[in-house]
Parts: sequence; C-alpha cells; structure tokens
Amino acid sequence: MKFAFVCKTLCLLGLPFGWQAAHSEEQGTNVPTGNPFQQDKVDKAIKKAVSFLAEKQQADGSIHDKGNQTTMTSLSLMAMAAVGHQPVNPTAEGRVMRRSLDYVLREDRQDDQGYFGNRDGGRMYGHGIITLMLSEMLGMGLDEEQDQRIRKRCQKAIDLILRSQKVPKRPPSHQGGWRYTPDSRNADLSATIWQLMSLRSAKNAGMDIPSSAIEDAIGYLRRSYYSRLDSKGDPVNKKSGFAYQPGGGPEYTTTAAGLLAMQVCGEYESPFVKGAADWLLDNEPNTGRKFFLYGTYYYSQAMYQRGGEHAKIARKKVEEIMLKLQRRDGSWHGSGSENSTGLVYSTSMAILALAVKYHYLPIYQR
Repeated sequence: MKFAFVCKTLCLLGLPFGWQAAHSEEQGTNVPTGNPFQQDKVDKAIKKAVSFLAEKQQADGSIHDKGNQTTMTSLSLMAMAAVGHQPVNPTAEGRVMRRSLDYVLREDRQDDQGYFGNRDGGRMYGHGIITLMLSEMLGMGLDEEQDQRIRKRCQKAIDLILRSQKVPKRPPSHQGGWRYTPDSRNADLSATIWQLMSLRSAKNAGMDIPSSAIEDAIGYLRRSYYSRLDSKGDPVNKKSGFAYQPGGGPEYTTTAAGLLAMQVCGEYESPFVKGAADWLLDNEPNTGRKFFLYGTYYYSQAMYQRGGEHAKIARKKVEEIMLKLQRRDGSWHGSGSENSTGLVYSTSMAILALAVKYHYLPIYQR
C-alpha cells in the first residue's frame, strides 16, 4: 500500500501533527522517535511556519505578499501538503487549503490555452509550480466536484507544457527543455525542472503523459551536465554538476535541481546522478549562495532521494542552517538574490527543504 495513501487516511482521522511527523520519519529513516506525540525542534519550526502562511491568506483565498498570487498560493499549498496537511482535514490548516485551492481553480487564473503564467505574471516558472501542485493534489480534493476541477485544470496545463516542449529550439542542444514563455525557442534548466516535475507527477497520478516527453527532457538535462561525454554517452567528469544552460559551468542551485529531477524520473543509477550528488558534498549549502533558499529546497529533496550518507549529511546541514534562520513569527526572509521575493516564497521554500522528515507528497517519495 502506498505510504501517501496511509498518510491521507490518518489525516482524515485527525491525528495530531506530532504523530504524523514521528511516524513518517520512522518510515523513511528508521530513526527511533520515542514518544510518538512529542515534537522536536523541526516539528515546532514547521508548525510555526505553517501558521505564518495561514495568517497570510487573503480574503479571496490566495496566499501571497509580493505578487504572483497563483504561484505563491500554489507554493504554499505544496509546503503545507508536504508536511501532512490536506484540504480534507477538519482543521484550521485544512480550511485554509480548501480556500486556497478554490482560488487557484478559479476560471480567471488560467487562460484559454491552459496557461497560468499570464494572469499570474509567473511565466513558465509559475506555470510549472502551479501544475505540479495540481497534479500532486489529484485525488485530495474536498469532494468529487473539486477533484474534477483539479483534473480539468491540470490536464489543460499539462497539454500546454507538452506543446511548448515541441517548439523548435536553437541551438539544438536546448531541445527538450523549456524557458520563459510557452513559445520560447531556447531553454534553461530552472524552468525545465518545474515542467519535468509536473509531467512526472502527472504520470505518477495516472494521467496520459508520453514517455518521449520525459525522455527528451532528461536528454536536455544530460546536455546541461558540465562534462564531455565518452563513447558510451557517459560523463568523463565523474564528479560534476548541472549548468543553467548547456555549455555553462555547474552551480549549486542548478546541480541540486537537476539531481532531484533525474531521480524523480527514475535515473537513480545514472552516472550523472552519482556525479552531481558527490559534487554537492563538496559544494554544500551556505547562505551566501545565489538563490540559497531555492537551491536548498532542491538540495534537501535531491540528497534525500540519493539516500545513505548523502541524505544524512544533507538533512543535518539543512536543519542546522534553517532552524537558525527562522524568525520569531515563524517565517524565513530571503537574502541577496532572494531579498525581494517575499516572506511567503521564502517560508514555503524553507518548509519544503525541511519536509524530507515527512515526505508526504508522492513526487518527493523514494
């Protein structure tokens, strides 16, 4: 039986947050938890963070503070769901999620082509985040009517992603990827990851996704890996990372994103995965990195997928950093390149980075 289904059933029963946290940790890491109702520092930090996001809910159901309303609402929903909350829960968090989900599902959030990026201003980045959230929420709606609306919106969004991927790209090394708009004729790894994760999530949920679309996207990721390839197509550099675009150098954020996406797509034994995971051991998170919160969300989830020492080292490092950075009101504030992104964005990313303790969402499960 899928662990996600078990978690959903337990949530419906209204079992307390501490129970969910302890038992999800046991399922993933076999760490003794003692009293199942006892919350540790991570549990308490996430509880405060979720309360902060709930307090940011607007009258129309959206959750945002710096624009990109649909994208930020979707990111908040993913963060809450990643630590065990669901729209069906008879709790304050469940009510917040129901209203937020209804906001995302409004007719005026998505255009006739299925694109979320225009009305929201989030372009293809926002579109991918929203689509991933919807695909993860399939079957989690309050009732059959809401589930049908989720599926309808998600299908239109997925169709747009598939059409966009087929737009001829220049140079050819960019084929298989995505960028700023549905008609973009080049690609970057950051935009590509959100679309690829959406496709994989939708496929996991039983939607009809062509295998070729995922394979083509993986091909783009391989071409973004910083290394020459040998005659077998394997990287010569056994320890390296992913670049923002093919031909560029490895970066913390893009390497973590590429590592997560390839594993989510089943490439666990790929030399690209092994090389990127090892590269990240030498290039660990620190607050001075560009897009630190964004990259650390990917780093945490990607290294959890890798398992073993990679997962243990990454989780310890992420928890140490994130717990020190949390503010008294439960939020996180981005610095440097993320200084102006807003507290909803920063807090959602921090929750997702810490959520490896729970791993409720199917896309993040090993």
